[in-house]
Formats: sequence, structure tokens, C-alpha cells
Amino acid sequence: MTTTLRAPEGRRPRISAKQGWALAVLVLPVLLISVDMTVLGFAVPFLSEDLGPTGSQLLWIVDVYGFVLAGLLVTMGSLGDRLGRRKLLVVGSAAFAAASVLAAYAPNAEALIAARALLGVAGATLMPTTLALMRNLFTDDRQRRFAIAIWASGFSAGAAAGPIVGGWLLEHFWWGSVFLMAAPVSLAVVLAAPFLLPESKNPDPGTLDLLSVALSFLGMFPFVYGVKTIAEHGLSWTAVVALVAGLAFASAFVARQRRLEHPLLDMELFRLRRFSASLATNFTIVFALISALFLLTQYLQLVLGLSPMQAGLLLLPGMAISVVTGLVAVRLSERIGMVRTIVGGLVFVVAGFAAMPFIGVDSGAAVVAVAFALIGGGSGLAQTVTNDAILAAAPADRAGAASAISETAYELGGAMGVALMGSLATGIYRAELGDAPDAAAETLGEAAHVAATLPAEAGEALMTAARTAFTDGLRTVAVVAAVLVLIATVAVGRALREKADPN
Repeated sequence: MTTTLRAPEGRRPRISAKQGWALAVLVLPVLLISVDMTVLGFAVPFLSEDLGPTGSQLLWIVDVYGFVLAGLLVTMGSLGDRLGRRKLLVVGSAAFAAASVLAAYAPNAEALIAARALLGVAGATLMPTTLALMRNLFTDDRQRRFAIAIWASGFSAGAAAGPIVGGWLLEHFWWGSVFLMAAPVSLAVVLAAPFLLPESKNPDPGTLDLLSVALSFLGMFPFVYGVKTIAEHGLSWTAVVALVAGLAFASAFVARQRRLEHPLLDMELFRLRRFSASLATNFTIVFALISALFLLTQYLQLVLGLSPMQAGLLLLPGMAISVVTGLVAVRLSERIGMVRTIVGGLVFVVAGFAAMPFIGVDSGAAVVAVAFALIGGGSGLAQTVTNDAILAAAPADRAGAASAISETAYELGGAMGVALMGSLATGIYRAELGDAPDAAAETLGEAAHVAATLPAEAGEALMTAARTAFTDGLRTVAVVAAVLVLIATVAVGRALREKADPN
């Protein structure tokens, strides 16, 4: 028995009923992670009120998940190639459910940061295993492209559902409910995967190099610490040493991978222009998108005064459009070419960020909706095509490692976006509120708490200044993001048009 699913490229690849159910199981972790990425921004004002994190702790709450996940993706992808991708997916899903419960009931900021780090460990097993299993489940090129389009649309659908579901939960329950909802989805994967997904692994993987695992961590975390230290306290010798140490360990990691017979990260993949350019595209888009989403959710709620549900509905069109463009992308790339589709998507993203500086302290909801619709539509076009290019370029026995590299670009891009762009916005906010009380200068949420303790006139003056400072930071971030994506558009377009590498 077969079930025919409509393919975006016009032809209808025959996908069996078992393949269809298996694809549904592979999409569930994607939904899980995308929902987790989007709902946290809406929960920030609520957990800030309850836990009272500092500005630095707030950034760690948001991005420690992405940094831990990014640091472990290559390791977990390699483990999946060695131990079995389905097995790792099941174990990781069970761990994700447990860590979600810990995050939901975290009693303080430190506990929430720790729980988010555990979520990153568990989440690192999910994304590379789903893409690698898809490579083995759909061997036909058209089936694989269609499956990846559904997979990518699942990511966008989760991002679209996150604000709505999260907004409803935040209006009816406590902030921890946005983490708790991940538990039943994770358990569904644990129960269904053994029956629907075939096991796959690399038949000759070699031994896992623990020194490479350590070097990958040592290359990332000192660098991140240095960035955050500069954002929090300005340039210092400690920050400089951390940055230099991170770069040194990263260089040692790359050098070791080139010497090993069975490397943790296959550096030869980066010689393929299509592979490298696709990675750069994904990194840049997610870098800009997640940082903007982190700030936009706070802007809509704390500056414009919208409820979580209203803010979610305002961003919904952008998420929904990304689902549609993701399904259209494969068909469009076959008609006008992969390069034009990717570059066209990036142009839409640039246009979206270019519109955001027109927001104001008292108005800007319509601008945000239009800007985010452009960003979402462009992201859906570009990333669906780049994901297929990355997976198709890698040998089948390295599918887990290649998928892990792809997801590392995603997660590292998002985490670096929050760290760097969030730090930029925080720096502007603090600079403009230099004379405000220390707590008010930490975050916009803290400014609201301080204002509530002041006389009415003084409190209103503080909030006006705080909202203006936050909006100025958001405008600056939008301009920087537009410039970065524009540079990436030119660079990727040139790289993909090179004929020296047919891949």
C-alpha cells in the first residue's frame, strides 16, 4: 500500500505509508526544537519577573542551549554514525523530556541555565540523527528533496505554532509551561521510533577521538565567554585571553581533524563549494533571524504593550509564509536554478531587516509584521534548498556527520546572534540609560520593576527613556543584520556560480 503525497516540484514521488509515518516521526523533533527556540523569547518578561536574572544571566538563559547544542552536534552526529542513529534519537528524546521538566520547575536563574544546558546536550542528538535517517530512508533524489522540504516546513511550522501556543500558555499558566509542553512530544518519539524508523550506522566508523571532542568544546566556550565579558564589562585582559584561547583551540581542532584517519569532523566536505556556501547561508540567516526574534518579542510586549498572544499572532504571518515558501522552494529551484532561489531568498531577508529601523516607541506593530513576513519568506526559500544541497553533497556513510555540521551552523548561528547582537543591543540600552538606577539599566524588564516603585511621574519618565533606549538598540541590530545578510548574499552568489566545483 502506498500513499501519494503532492510534491512541490510537480511530479509525485510515491512514498509508502510506512515512509510517511516515519517522516512524521522525524519531523516531531524538528517541531520540538523550533517551538523551544521561539517560545523562550515570549517567556523572557515573565521569567525575568519571577527569577530576576541579571542581563548576563538572561543572555545565558537564552543562548546556553544553542552553544551547548552546537558544541556537541558534531560529536553526536559522529556517535550516531557509530552507535546507530535511531538508537541515539530515542535516547536523546527521552533525555530532552527529562530536561524540559527540570527547566519548567527551575527555582532560580542558575538552575534554569543549568537545565537549558542539559536541554542542549539532549537536543544535540535530535537534529543530526533526523536528517541522517532521512538520507537512508529516502534514497530517491526527488523523494529526498520532498522529504527535506516537509522537514524544513516542520521547522517553520513549529516556529509559527510556538508563539501562539506559548502565548496562550503564558496567559493561562506560569512561564515554565512553555518548557513542559516539550515532554509529551519527546515521549511520542521515544515510543514510535523503534517501530517506524530503520536503524542505520556507518559500517566502518573507526574509534571516537575524545581529544577532538574536548578540543571542539575548548574552541567554542572560551570564545563565547570572551564575547560576553566584553559585552558585560567592556574590553579586558580576561576577555582577550579567552578569545585568543578559543581561537587557538579551534585551530588545534582543525589541524587534528586533518591528520586523523577517522576524524570527528570531515574537513574535506568544506572543499565542496555548494556545501560550504550552503553552510554560510544557513549560519547568516539564523544569526540574524534569532537575534531579531529575541529582541522583537520583547519589543512587542515591553515597548508596545502587547500581550504574549497578540505578539505571537503578529509574528504568525511571517512563520506561515516560511512554511509555504519552503514547500515551493524545491519546485522553484528546478525552474530557475538553485543559485537564483537562494540569492532571491536572501534578498527578501535583507529587505525585511531594512524595514525594521522604521519602528518607533509608540508604533511599529505593522512594520514588524511586514518585516518579519519578508524575513520568514526569504528564509523558507533559501534554507530548504541549502539543506538538500548539504545532505546531497555528503557520502551516505558520513550522513550523520554532514547533518551535524549543517545543524552546527544553525545552532551556532542562532546562539552567536543572541550573544553578539543581544550584547550590542544591551550595550546601547545601557549607554542611553547611564544615569538610571543600576537594576533599570540591566534589562527593560527590570526597568519596569524599578519604575513601579517610583512616584508616577518619575516612573513614567524612566519607562519612556528605557523604551526609547531598547528601541534604538533594536534599530541598530536591524541595520547590522541587513548589512551582514547583504554581504552574505553577494559572497554566496559568487561562490555558487563558480564552475570549478560541479558540486
